[in-house]
Amino acid sequence: MPDPVVVLIEDEPQIRRFLRATLTGQSYRLFEVATGADALVEVAQRQPDVVILDLGLPDMDGLDVIRRLREWSAVPIIVLSARGQERDKVAALDAGADDYVSKPFSAGELLARMRVALRHAAGASHEDSAAFRIGELQVDLLRRHVSVADAEVKLTPIEYKLLAMLVRHAGKVVTHQQLLRDVWGPSHQDQAHYVRVYMAHLRHKLEAEPARPRYLLTEPGVGYRLAAE
Repeated sequence: MPDPVVVLIEDEPQIRRFLRATLTGQSYRLFEVATGADALVEVAQRQPDVVILDLGLPDMDGLDVIRRLREWSAVPIIVLSARGQERDKVAALDAGADDYVSKPFSAGELLARMRVALRHAAGASHEDSAAFRIGELQVDLLRRHVSVADAEVKLTPIEYKLLAMLVRHAGKVVTHQQLLRDVWGPSHQDQAHYVRVYMAHLRHKLEAEPARPRYLLTEPGVGYRLAAE
């Protein structure tokens, strides 16, 4: 398989230098741009496997770049930004980003998020797979069977729907609004406490230490993510 192609859209030279060393050292083929306008051209020409995008670009807002790319491309987009407010994360995800990593960030976390994104793009996505496994947790969407350490776990219909949605988006942040809309329906999108209550139920059934979850991870103020590795 050829080395994955990455387009980095970042106007800070020091961040570009750091990521250049990190990504090329991991055998990624990296192409860099510093503006939104150049980004749209570069992504069209390079057809990358993943895009890393800073929201604070000099010529246009990164959210507009995401929306423009989503008009014609399904390339995984990982937002890398100093905008740490919850509303900024939700806005980026709602615009079409696949994931969000806040600055300052660790290279290990970013690389892990990239691996998940590449697996999705390569067709090994859990959205298209009936079976999911991480650690001792196994979910078979075809058989509607959930087990931990090979012992079946009984879930209520709502608990199962919530877990199934996270499995289909494993490794990606799913916002409270997305969960409420898909699990409970559009009329419940202002009932965020529903998600918290049922997530607590799921953690008690699936996690060895519910207070320190390994699988069902919280993205504070934004939503939840099912660990994928």
